[in-house]
Amino acid sequence: MAKSRNKLSYISVPSQIITSLSSASLQSLLLSPKKPSKSPIRLFFSNPRSPKLWFFFLFLFSFLGMARIGFLPSPPCSITYPRRPPISTIDSVLPGPSIGRDGGEAEFWKQPDGMGYRPCLDFSEEYRRSSKVVAREKMKYLMVVVSGGLNQQRNQIIDAVIIARILGAALVVPILQVNVIWGDESEFSDIFDMEHFKKTLANDVHIVSSLPSTHLMSRPVEEKRTPLHVTPRWIRNRYLKRLKKEGVLLLRGLDSRLTKDLPSDLQKLRCKVAFHALRFSAPIIELGNKLAERMRSKGPYMALHLRMEMDVWVRTGCLPGLNPEYDKIISSERKLRPELLTARTNMTYHDRKLAGLCPLNALEVTRLLKALGAPRSTRIYWAGGNPLGGQEALLPLTKEFPYFYNKENLSLPGELELFSNKASLLAAIDYVVAANSDVFMPSHGGNMGRAMQALNWKNA
Repeated sequence: MAKSRNKLSYISVPSQIITSLSSASLQSLLLSPKKPSKSPIRLFFSNPRSPKLWFFFLFLFSFLGMARIGFLPSPPCSITYPRRPPISTIDSVLPGPSIGRDGGEAEFWKQPDGMGYRPCLDFSEEYRRSSKVVAREKMKYLMVVVSGGLNQQRNQIIDAVIIARILGAALVVPILQVNVIWGDESEFSDIFDMEHFKKTLANDVHIVSSLPSTHLMSRPVEEKRTPLHVTPRWIRNRYLKRLKKEGVLLLRGLDSRLTKDLPSDLQKLRCKVAFHALRFSAPIIELGNKLAERMRSKGPYMALHLRMEMDVWVRTGCLPGLNPEYDKIISSERKLRPELLTARTNMTYHDRKLAGLCPLNALEVTRLLKALGAPRSTRIYWAGGNPLGGQEALLPLTKEFPYFYNKENLSLPGELELFSNKASLLAAIDYVVAANSDVFMPSHGGNMGRAMQALNWKNA
């Protein structure tokens, strides 16, 4: 093994050979006699077992190897080659092809191998048997109030269906709480196709548009705060007896309350609700598909979910990194509304950043895209709300990737009028365009990114 350091070559000889050589033999190799009495070549090769002979061959092979891999110093007047440019920080840290390599553009658009996996919604015989009773339930009713943005609403609606199935109760179409941040007053039917929702789940849960008159005077069992990650057994023990007595159960704040470790049939039901039953309303799908067609008019496109809104920086406990003025605005807002900080309140901004808990800003997204081999000609659909700092916050990204669009500059005059000031509906349009893209990348781990990973999009 040879090592090069400051043009000095080092040869590491195996210890077995070293021990077979006496000090006299080594000395004789280093200090050759000036006037040998016999022919040097003849004397050297006269004894095939001589350590000198073996060391000669070892030295010869090492010398040739050094010359082959370039460890020997270059002779004077040798041809000099231009120095290789230094490896960028991006290339050395992040995987993936770099910009300008042969085949890099095609590699960026290459679709992953599904390995033959397909969604499986084959329920067990026991589940199908019990469905005949659950689907006709008219005595026990579950009401839920869901909150948050679009993806939080979706997750809570999914869990509401699962809880209704666990309790054997009918489900009243979920009530969407007015969003305190965006002031969105959208109802379930504004965002989702309610009739499709009912029809798809008709064999799983009995779903009604409103509480029947027979239960209007009932005193509901109300639970404002369900613990995290509750199991089906906990739900039955906690609610079933009281639900049978009162007839109505009202749940609030279901986000991440139901365990993810469910029995197989309930997990399949969760997938059925998420990717089959919860279809967006016709106006959302129509406009979303139009925008997707415009993006695809010249080939493949990428969807980028940017989370750079002011409320995101406040909730995550992170700073946008634009300038000290914006950082001060976020810090002040967080002090005024500490309840918005979602988790890990004891962590500093720098701790969150190092732990990968902060959204990427425009500069960081740009670096990541370039490291992944995205060509400059990539057409990017930008999903998300207006970033803190406006267009200035996006400059690092738009300078490197100029073909940058969102729903506002893709839509024709009047097309977005129906959805104005309705954050959940606008997010749903982004969802449709992103679902039709060739490549999707979120700037922050969240519900939309996870939904896209598992998406089995169906325009039934």
